[in-house]
Amino acid sequence: MIAIDTNILVYAHRRDAEFHDAAKARVSAQLLSSSFTGLPWPCLHEFLSTVTRPNRFPSESTPIEQAFEQLDAWLEIPNLRILGESPNHLDTLRHLAVSGKIRGPMIHDARIASICLTNRVDALWTADRDFSRFKSLHTTNPL
Repeated sequence: MIAIDTNILVYAHRRDAEFHDAAKARVSAQLLSSSFTGLPWPCLHEFLSTVTRPNRFPSESTPIEQAFEQLDAWLEIPNLRILGESPNHLDTLRHLAVSGKIRGPMIHDARIASICLTNRVDALWTADRDFSRFKSLHTTNPL
């Protein structure tokens, strides 16, 4: 299963994003493929926060209603799985944080990595190089 990080979702959604065309094409192809795609809950929350943030983009931010409509459209895809914490989440998070010397805001990325690992994600699509700190998580930049 491929999981998709926030930045790729934002690029695919925002027409004024630098990598919009490539991200939209890759995300659309993945979501419409026969393989499963995972979207971690923290990435969906962060997507909403990012695309609706005032002054974040050259043009007006995404209205909150439209941002939720985008989530609804993704959630209708049959091969999509929403990924959340499992019973082993805290142990995995602890291992990632301690072994990677993670603290502060990086805990957010460790949470996503833990969710991906405990849900047996094959690769996380991301443009965020900070995920390279988690050696047990395979990441790919699809752009």
